[in-house]
Amino acid sequence: MLAEIESIESGALAELAAASDPDTLESWRQAYIGPKGRLKGLMPRLKDVPPADKPAVGQRLNALKSTLESAFDSRKAVLGAGAAAASGPMIDLSEPGLLRSETVARRHIITRVRDELVDVFARMGFQVADGPELEDDEHNFIKLNIPPNHPAREPIDNFYVDDPRTTTRPRMLRSQTSTVQIRTMERMIAERSGPPIKIVSPGRVYRPDTVDATHSFMFHQIEGLYIDRGVTMQDLKSTLLHFARAYFGPNADVRLRPSFFPFTEPSAEFDMKIRLRPEQPERWMELGGCGMVDPAVLQACGIDSEQWTGFAFGFGIERLAMGKYGIPDIRLLYQNDIRFLNQV
Repeated sequence: MLAEIESIESGALAELAAASDPDTLESWRQAYIGPKGRLKGLMPRLKDVPPADKPAVGQRLNALKSTLESAFDSRKAVLGAGAAAASGPMIDLSEPGLLRSETVARRHIITRVRDELVDVFARMGFQVADGPELEDDEHNFIKLNIPPNHPAREPIDNFYVDDPRTTTRPRMLRSQTSTVQIRTMERMIAERSGPPIKIVSPGRVYRPDTVDATHSFMFHQIEGLYIDRGVTMQDLKSTLLHFARAYFGPNADVRLRPSFFPFTEPSAEFDMKIRLRPEQPERWMELGGCGMVDPAVLQACGIDSEQWTGFAFGFGIERLAMGKYGIPDIRLLYQNDIRFLNQV
């Protein structure tokens, strides 16, 4: 049997040295060291070897197994390196298939603009506050100095959850993030932690507007509130100018137009010159409203309007995104067209 082992070893090594491709190498493996190979076939015959010779034969079988497996691994490395150099990396067909995409994910433009705005205002000392999207009309209207007969409270202009004609304090989807300002003032008075108050409140708001190039029934706002002793309209104007030039660039052309809001007095519209299409000239575009907080709003939240004054402003985030990135139609922001999303 020892002579047969020597013969198998010399023949196997010679055939292995002659193997020139992965298919021949695999055939050799199956013939000699595979589950049904010649090496496995020798093992059962060990029981027929005389007892005195069994130790020597057993050791020789183990040595043969080690020699052939080591030689196979070395030859496989040589042939594998040659195949990889000739045709690229080998593919293991036994591996499960994987979906592969070359597209790199990115945040939605609305999310990116929201974070950019928060960053600009944070550098001016504003902290972020938030509040519920499901509100009641006390915070959405009453404490914002909007009386019961005001047209802004009509059911046709709001998303009411409860019928305002039969419910004392109807719930609704908030129509403005000014509700966060009210809740923040109430909380800080209750906790005796303010004023001063300096916050911005980004979030979704809802109004049943007809969808067109500049309107949507759901959109995003960012509102700011600053209350302290001696705050004036000049502080508001300088804050908005600083914001516009920090966000849109040092050449941002902005203006304030006199306006009216129930919760600020005096009030103004904040406009900026924007070019939405390269072929079009710049035009004035309304970005939001602003003004000095009405004393009635401060009193409704428990703040002494004789000692404290403040300003508030509110911008549409979609409008700011359109102005910053030259987006001509608000509907593009919600259609999830991958061609558009890859451009902004």
